[in-house]
Amino acid sequence: MKTIGLIGGSTWVSTADYYKIINQLTNQLLGGSHSASILMYSLKFHEFRVLIEEGKFDEVEKLLISIAQNLEKAGAECLLICANTPHMFASAIQESIKIPLIHIADATAREINKARIKTIALLGTKPTMEQAFYKDKLAQHGIETLIPDEEDRLFINETIFNEFSKEIFSSATKKRYLEIIQKIKGKGAEGVILGCTEIPLLIQQEDCDIPVFDTMRIHSTAAVKFANERGE
Repeated sequence: MKTIGLIGGSTWVSTADYYKIINQLTNQLLGGSHSASILMYSLKFHEFRVLIEEGKFDEVEKLLISIAQNLEKAGAECLLICANTPHMFASAIQESIKIPLIHIADATAREINKARIKTIALLGTKPTMEQAFYKDKLAQHGIETLIPDEEDRLFINETIFNEFSKEIFSSATKKRYLEIIQKIKGKGAEGVILGCTEIPLLIQQEDCDIPVFDTMRIHSTAAVKFANERGE
């Protein structure tokens, strides 16, 4: 079993579930009293949020590279960033380390392709929805991405930062998310990516009439598969 390095804390709410899911999946795979070998660094979310909101991306990149390198030195054999948005820095982080970074969008795209879906809705923070880094990854797998309109993007972003990061998941917010999903379904989306790792704590498959892609679980599953591959 390889040791999984986690960059968490953005936010702690979903990072806690990453830790839980990775260990649950490891036990399901190996049985007995097995659990995963994990090294984790948890960011101070307020500092990370301020840097992102102020557009100080160079500082965020340097911070994440330093954390990744420290996890590698500590013995991590693969790396996960436990959030979608920081994957805007994934290429730079991968170039700075020798161990593989398991990219959340690549793992998600593979699951979308398995479902034979070609047009997908993407929900997440404003950077995740609006910048090219995520959509470009999906396009490399032959997937077209649709995003909500500006007003809905603002609502999604605000709830992620001001509610979900504080472990607040209200019925009113859930209702609005489901309305947004229906609206973008009407524009041609065949499925929806829950592209913020807190959204699956609000929305589940049973809430939707189109396929839902839980990036936190997909990412965790990819990590467990890699960590337990034989012959490595």
